[in-house]
Amino acid sequence: MELIKSVIILVIGFVLLLKGADYFVEGSSSVARQLRIPSMIIGMTIVAMGTSLPETAVSVTASLVHNNELAVSNVVGSNIFNLMVVIGVCAMIATVEVARETIRRDIPLSLICAGLLLLLGTIGLGDQANMTLGHFDGVIFIGLFAGYIFYMIRIALKANKEGKKVEIEGGSDEEIKLISVPLSIVFIIGGAAAIAFGGDLTVDAASRIASDLGMTQTLIGLTIIAMGTSLPELVTSIVAARKDEVDMALGNVIGSNIFNILLVLGVAATISPVAFAWDNMIDIAVLIVISVITLIFAWTSKELNRREGIIMLILYAAYMVYICIR
Repeated sequence: MELIKSVIILVIGFVLLLKGADYFVEGSSSVARQLRIPSMIIGMTIVAMGTSLPETAVSVTASLVHNNELAVSNVVGSNIFNLMVVIGVCAMIATVEVARETIRRDIPLSLICAGLLLLLGTIGLGDQANMTLGHFDGVIFIGLFAGYIFYMIRIALKANKEGKKVEIEGGSDEEIKLISVPLSIVFIIGGAAAIAFGGDLTVDAASRIASDLGMTQTLIGLTIIAMGTSLPELVTSIVAARKDEVDMALGNVIGSNIFNILLVLGVAATISPVAFAWDNMIDIAVLIVISVITLIFAWTSKELNRREGIIMLILYAAYMVYICIR
């Protein structure tokens, strides 16, 4: 009975996280648009960061209650799920074209971020000992995140000035819904409250489920929590694949993975140091290997086809078996 109650609370937590993020982004985007901030900038900042708000809430909450295994595994598991399952399913439904910038810039950058996470998590810098992502490490991540956003905005503005097509999530005037300022404020405050409360419910329920089933916090973070927070990306990608509109799928997933490492763990570590376990290190190493495999697939044919999609899903299934028996 307690297990069923925990599962229901977990589902409620997920709903609050995801809907709260939607309302927060909608309210913030509307206010920014009324302040005459260019839609491209809104798409690359508020809308893009909105997709990482659920992961941020879970990792920050977990870090504050010293559930460090969940704080790290939530991000790493989400990134692995995005690469292997979201892209794998898309590639099975329709061929995923890979942009040159994704191969030359985005995937290598995501590899650097994962490598930096492994390095800082291993040696630690500043105020914390080894195997801990401390306050100073978190500040480094947030600084790199700010630099990444600034760099991407510069590239987008330059491309737009040259008359090139720039596709940004939520970045067109038509896609940004204008609502009244009072309602926008309600959306922002209500969305933020839902995200915070949803994060608390999710972490608490996940911990209880792990305890009831004899699972580790790392395992539940890599599976249930990671899948739950990444569900919107999977559903959106499947819908796009069925419409044969998956040109930006890999680029969006890689961008989301970079956000998850630099923003989510950066904020979590800045607020409260995040201790690493050896299993976390292994999982980050797996993420790096999977990213390299994705880069090889993308580099060889400039696309991801059904065969490669099947390989990705098989690799994910093998990884799931491994983390369940280790």
